[in-house]
Amino acid sequence: MRDIVLVTVDSLRADHVGWHGYDRDTTPNLDELAADGRVFSNAFAHACSTRPSFPSILTSSYALAHGGFERLSDERTTLTEVLSDGGYRTGGFHSNLYLSADFGYDRGFSTFFDSRSDPSMTARARNFVKRTLDSDGLVYRTLQAAFDATEKHAGVEVGSAYVEAEALTDRALEWVRNGDDGVPQFLWVHYMDVHHPYVPPAEHQRRFRDEVVPDREAVQLRRKMLESPAELSDEEQATILDLYDAEIASVDSQVERLLNGIRWARDEDPVVAFTADHGEAFGEHGGYSHGATFYDEVLHVPLLLVDGDGGERVEDLVGLLDLSPTLVDCAGLEQPAAFEGRSLLADDFSRSDVVAEWADTDPEVDARRFAIRSADWKYVRMEDGKERLYDLTADPEERTNVVDDELDVAAKFRGRLANHRERLAEADGDVGTVEMDDDVAERLRLLGYQE
Repeated sequence: MRDIVLVTVDSLRADHVGWHGYDRDTTPNLDELAADGRVFSNAFAHACSTRPSFPSILTSSYALAHGGFERLSDERTTLTEVLSDGGYRTGGFHSNLYLSADFGYDRGFSTFFDSRSDPSMTARARNFVKRTLDSDGLVYRTLQAAFDATEKHAGVEVGSAYVEAEALTDRALEWVRNGDDGVPQFLWVHYMDVHHPYVPPAEHQRRFRDEVVPDREAVQLRRKMLESPAELSDEEQATILDLYDAEIASVDSQVERLLNGIRWARDEDPVVAFTADHGEAFGEHGGYSHGATFYDEVLHVPLLLVDGDGGERVEDLVGLLDLSPTLVDCAGLEQPAAFEGRSLLADDFSRSDVVAEWADTDPEVDARRFAIRSADWKYVRMEDGKERLYDLTADPEERTNVVDDELDVAAKFRGRLANHRERLAEADGDVGTVEMDDDVAERLRLLGYQE
């Protein structure tokens, strides 16, 4: 059995990587990797943000099945459980707290670092205020206002929302070096750096712009991007893209360091899979970041697989549900019955559409959104019942809703959605809720999560 490495990157949209034709040199190292691997040009996430997307990536199941994505139900089978049971040593390294052990993502890992107990001193200081002072009191409100004003006006991000790529790579390589030569390894690393706030190292900024943007200015710009996107000037929009691309370049360099370190330590080339949990919007439809929308800038993600069989560009429609079955196939293990996707290495692989989902996590609110993307169409049904239909051939930017004009097409998608919802009902359950302490909730807030 060969070593397997899964690298996922938060908020990385497909059209900002080199092998998808981007005109900036954001991913030179990954482009070399892609030249020797299978590139899936039409890969799509099944959700618009991290929490509902990762069940499809690591459990090959839909986010709204088995009680939803508040935490991983025991009814789901994780990729790591399959590999661990098959004889793999397993290690996971990330710092998105929605993927922490609290939410069940440690299952099957012999070593799991989620930064759950590793907040910075400044984050702890901020949370000490939140924990020990009455939130209605004058002292609390004064200190909290000072924290917020510092970030908004001076551009200082108070607290560390995630572990930077270099430090995460160091941890992962240390784990790799401690493995036994005769035991296959599965390593998952999830990099957060491409998620806003975009504060890339100066060396990578200089690849795309003449002047380096100080961290305080970048964080201040993040605030404006999220709170007042209509007020962004053309120059500010260009700066945001420069910073985003520089973050991608920074992660690209760390992926190269990670893979070179693994090859040196293990003296062989591992199977490598690379993808993202979702993309990122930059005003194409008014908003920035990755809210609960289903436009392609948020759903279209890069996906490549290097398994030693040479370079190939695959144009077939692919969902991230298909990633875990593919890696189980690479390991030569039996597919679990709970997986809903199919191995991309299967001779008869085909997928007619990708279903995307989102739901409000408040148990008192019954709000679900769905999208179904085929090669030529995208159908969206909002929680209030309103529908959208886009002809992706004539309207790739998804500007014109033709649901009232293409009645037959819309009817077919309604039927497909009805079937999907029936399957969700059959796989319903109750996973309870996860109580987050103030440290976790505050770090998630710093990343812009309001869930």
